[in-house]
Formats: sequence, structure tokens, C-alpha cells
Amino acid sequence: MDRRSLIKMAALSFGAELTQIAGLPAVAASSADSKNGIVLYCDLAVAKEKEMLGVFHNTFKPAAQKFKGFIDLKILKFNQHQQGPDLAKNINYRFQLTYESLALQQKWVNSPTHKSLWPLMAATLSNPNDFQVLIFDNA
Repeated sequence: MDRRSLIKMAALSFGAELTQIAGLPAVAASSADSKNGIVLYCDLAVAKEKEMLGVFHNTFKPAAQKFKGFIDLKILKFNQHQQGPDLAKNINYRFQLTYESLALQQKWVNSPTHKSLWPLMAATLSNPNDFQVLIFDNA
């Protein structure tokens, strides 16, 4: 599997998790995502950066890696705006999850493991119930 596919799959996994945590409706899997994978993006306003990074690297990501369909998971720190509309207020991190399929990402999000770990991440956000979640199919 190529790097692009891995990245897209990681985003999908995270997206399903965030969807459940934020209380948003589950997204139906497309026929394309099982073939090419998905990438989930969440733009986050992190208030407790050091704490969030510790939870992400030491607890959340290692747990996520154990689930079927996991490809990649990254936390990206905003650097600079170069073009287009501004980010929503206070967005300083982007969560990127790549999974083999939306269905497998949803299994991760609905797992007892995710349900116990996501609140640790959410507790570091200034917007724990109000952030954008985007899911892309790997094209």
C-alpha cells in the first residue's frame, strides 16, 4: 500500500471516533472506501498542548494501531496560513487518521478502548464538542 493510501486510511479511523464523541450521526461507508481507504481530518482547538501530545503519543495512537484496518494516525501542528479562507477560530492542530475502510474505522470508534481513551484527548480541547470532522476517500 502506498503512503497516500495509508494517510487517507488513518484519517478515516479518527473521523469515526470523533463523530461518535461529538455526538454526530455515523457516516455510511461508501463502496469506494473499502477498496482504497479513507482519511479522516479533525481540526482541533487544543488548549492543553503538552497534555494532548502526551496522551496522543503515549496512549491514544498505540491503542489505535492495534485495530484492524488501521493504517496511520498523525497529529499535525498548524504552522501558517498561505491561501484561502481562514481556519476556524483557535484551530492549532489537525488530527489525521487513515483506515482501510470507514466500516473498520467505525469499529474502532465504537470500541470500549476508544470510548475510554477519547475523553482524555477531548479534555485537552477548548472545543471538545464543536470541531470539524472531514472524511475523504482515497482516490
